[in-house]
Amino acid sequence: MSAKPHQNLAIIGHVDHGKSTLVGRLLFETGNIPEHVIEQHRQEAEEKGKGGFEFAYVMDNLAEERERGLTIDIAHQEFDTDEYYFTVVDTPGHRDFVKNMITGASQADNAVLVVAADDGVQPQTREHVFLARTLGIGELIVAVNKMDLVDYEETRYREVVEEVKTLLEQVRFATEDASFVPMSAFEGDNVAAPSDNTQWYDGPTVLESLNDLPQPEPPTDAPLRLPIQDVYTISGIGTVPVGRVETGVMETGDDVSFQPSDVGGEVKTIEMHHEEIPQAEPGDNVGFNVRGIGKNDIRRGDVCGPADAPPTVAETFQAQIVVMQHPSVITAGYTPVFHAHTAQVACTIESLDQKIDPASGEVKEEEPDFVQAGDAAVVTVRPQKPLSIEPSSEIPELGSFAIRDMGQTVAAGRVLDVNER
Repeated sequence: MSAKPHQNLAIIGHVDHGKSTLVGRLLFETGNIPEHVIEQHRQEAEEKGKGGFEFAYVMDNLAEERERGLTIDIAHQEFDTDEYYFTVVDTPGHRDFVKNMITGASQADNAVLVVAADDGVQPQTREHVFLARTLGIGELIVAVNKMDLVDYEETRYREVVEEVKTLLEQVRFATEDASFVPMSAFEGDNVAAPSDNTQWYDGPTVLESLNDLPQPEPPTDAPLRLPIQDVYTISGIGTVPVGRVETGVMETGDDVSFQPSDVGGEVKTIEMHHEEIPQAEPGDNVGFNVRGIGKNDIRRGDVCGPADAPPTVAETFQAQIVVMQHPSVITAGYTPVFHAHTAQVACTIESLDQKIDPASGEVKEEEPDFVQAGDAAVVTVRPQKPLSIEPSSEIPELGSFAIRDMGQTVAAGRVLDVNER
């Protein structure tokens, strides 16, 4: 029996529109959460006066998140359908967490956009659709959730579908790449089985829509790239960097290089889920130990790669950006913080090279004086301290970034080419 193909699935949409409940429901319906675990969450939710939130509780299983009632970090959950084995990149809806959404969505092949039937398209719905488009998400399943709150009315469903289609057209997301399902994650309507409450709908359920997604492109044969999330000191082992393999394979005995710290050595051990493994592949979250590397030699934001094909370090790089929001205008000399993989580095936009029509990709203006919200542009960027980043055409996993300033994401972009240090 051959293994099912794998897909990374982003669940996006406005805060409070029911993303966590939908994911909890999907995991439950596909047999990935046992009944007794749901029962335990149900009791806990009821004790806190939040009866009915048990599916969301499955996802928000960090104590702090329960107290705050928010989904903070990207939780990875797994379930399988008849056709695919899915990893859910659960992307938070809350405004402060858009940069997680960006690193999350960039790892996703396709996405489910959750829109509440009673609430319709909201500002974050717009932002997330925009990001999905910018980051190259292939297909969108639009889950019109909370149909139970609008008495399963077809007219209200049609209104929300039209609102979303208008939004997709605005960001030039092909509406034929989107499918729509009226559903209730809370009640279970049209998630795994067709609902008697929506006799007027004869399309697929959410699970059937997931089965119908196209197969993602296989990962590139790019060399190993593993951005470092944290560096620990563990007694008996020594220094243990931790991170997720984005491309390539790491094997014990490999000679590796960390950039931009510019140190290296031989991989002695690799651990995943507290077990030693001989090699790590794309998607694996691992800790590993490298001979001769000390705690102060490397840091979060470094990228580990083969010694003979080390991660690229940029003196400057050219990128295409899309400006989502900015209170005024962006001009040459602007220095916000760029979030690329696990690195956060202040970078100066040295020059605005071209203004691009976001719809057609054609050049509208050479060397514009400024760009503003809604504009796309090609810019030249100079990191204020060393940054390892790759052209998105070669290693897309390390070629996208978010630009943050004043507590918000002002733009997202991808690297066109790198002028190495």
